[in-house]
Amino acid sequence: MEKIATRVSYGQALKALGATHPEVMVLDADLSGVTMSNQFAAAYPERFFNMGIAEADMFGVAGGMASCGKTVFANTFAMFSAGRCWEQIRNGIAYPDLNVKVIGGHGGISIGQDGATHQCIEDFGLMRTIPGMTVVCPCDDHEMKCAVAALAEYPHTAYMRLGRMPVETVTDAVPGYRFELGKGAVLRGGSDVTVIACGIMVQMALEAAEALQAEGLPVRVIDMHTIKPLDEELVLQAARETGAIVTAEEHNVKGGLGAAVCEAVMQKEPVPVVLHGVRDCFGRSGLPEELLEEYGLTAQALAASVRKAAARKK
Repeated sequence: MEKIATRVSYGQALKALGATHPEVMVLDADLSGVTMSNQFAAAYPERFFNMGIAEADMFGVAGGMASCGKTVFANTFAMFSAGRCWEQIRNGIAYPDLNVKVIGGHGGISIGQDGATHQCIEDFGLMRTIPGMTVVCPCDDHEMKCAVAALAEYPHTAYMRLGRMPVETVTDAVPGYRFELGKGAVLRGGSDVTVIACGIMVQMALEAAEALQAEGLPVRVIDMHTIKPLDEELVLQAARETGAIVTAEEHNVKGGLGAAVCEAVMQKEPVPVVLHGVRDCFGRSGLPEELLEEYGLTAQALAASVRKAAARKK
């Protein structure tokens, strides 16, 4: 099966959106060939603006356009949007609840050789602390295209991460799959442990669940593409029915999806939770596959975390 990076899917979806949504404007901070917004630029040059390497300025302009009734997709690396421009996004976009989609490309360590300075592993945490902010991390081609369409109809501020590494498409083959902002999707049933994953860790979770099934450990897999607002109902149901949870994310274990799940579980349905992700350390330069192995973001390492969670059940 052909693998495709979610950034490529994003570019395709953004271009398609331009044909049906004349109110959509796209801004980029001189990275359109990387965020793939160049596809929109080629088709609709009058609605595309290259703001140069001036990210704070870009988000200010995005807010201004949105205040005039436009739907704005503003693109740069996650390190520069969620990181460098946090204050501009908080005060100039989220506070007045403007219709701006903050796009963070190059999220996680799987961007490879660009190294620690560009491997943003803090974006979920930074963005989800902003009041009212929606935070999204699609896992594959199909889900990314669904997410872009949904965000175009969502008249509020949102953040979405793009991935650089090509990944297998898995959601299109799941019976009854339906994308909805704020709602997770059960991709695989299981009764002993639930893995709640986002981004590239969804594919890892499905692979781990398949291997663990052969060991007699049935694992439920939830694709939590929307990290905020979290689908607490689905999380608590999983806690009640399986009695243990593992969260899996290409993000620091502090502040991201795992933290959001713990906040829900500890208050209403306490069960053992194992956080699987980057262990509160910076990334490094290397090939994507080597980095995933080094940081334990593999199906094999995730399976070990699932066994640990199962062993903690009373």
